[in-house]
Amino acid sequence: MSTVQTTPGQAPTAVIADDGVVTGAIPVDLSANTPVRVMRVVVPVAAGDFLDITAEARVTNDCGYTIGVGWRLQWYDVDDGVPWPHVTPWPQIGTPSGDNVPASRHHMPLTLTRAYQVPANWPVDHRMVINLMVDAHSTAWEAGDSLTVDAYGQMVVRRWSATS
Repeated sequence: MSTVQTTPGQAPTAVIADDGVVTGAIPVDLSANTPVRVMRVVVPVAAGDFLDITAEARVTNDCGYTIGVGWRLQWYDVDDGVPWPHVTPWPQIGTPSGDNVPASRHHMPLTLTRAYQVPANWPVDHRMVINLMVDAHSTAWEAGDSLTVDAYGQMVVRRWSATS
């Protein structure tokens, strides 16, 4: 990964936050590569903007066995004219994270903070949707099992833009 940082020509221009949960359950399966979108925030951006992103959510394990959970940030251009759902996998922001949530732990917070620079070829007046993607997997899974996505958390994007 490369270093991402603001420049003297950039200043904070906006804070965008959304605490809406997009899905209330994450299906458990055997694969660690079946993420679902749990939260999202729509951000007006410009080429070269610096984004300071924080995502916080919580899941609950009522399945009675240990579940591996992986989470990451991914984005897409909501104004690109491609109908929903956009082509996946969407580009990833930074590295993913993960942990196990045994039945005895029950609740598990999911947190990520990542820095991202909007690509230099970003189209003018297009918005970026930043998504918190979560996967649940276990060798003990049974059809119909899922993690509950609790209504706690928020995604916050602090946008830094060119001042000139």
